[in-house]
Amino acid sequence: MRAVLGVCLVACSIAWSAGDVAAGQGTSEAARMKNPVAATPESIADGKRLYQRHCASCHGSNAEGGPGNDLIPAAPDLTDKEWKHGSSDGEIFTAIKNGVPPDLNMIPFGDQLKDPEIWNVVNYLRSLAKKN
Repeated sequence: MRAVLGVCLVACSIAWSAGDVAAGQGTSEAARMKNPVAATPESIADGKRLYQRHCASCHGSNAEGGPGNDLIPAAPDLTDKEWKHGSSDGEIFTAIKNGVPPDLNMIPFGDQLKDPEIWNVVNYLRSLAKKN
């Protein structure tokens, strides 16, 4: 009986964790990640270059959302203060690196960009934040 209960607890824990990731929501682990790349003018400029190459086709050249393409759902505005998949630097980094499951409406870029490059994109996006 204890073995069955143990297996059920492990299965529920895995399902709960997978559900959190599958929903694409930020995780507490990602939220605790600290950006190791200082937001220098060089980092922001490199992030802008990478953003224009890899992200602008969906999120728009000014990061205010999709440029009228047929993405469903439309790519969100990245200049907002809060994002559906987490607003901390670590959550943004994780969404860029791993994509947004379960449907991968945003593909993962971890195989195309190195971690410091992704952090540069995070710094660039932070530089665009609306001042409200």
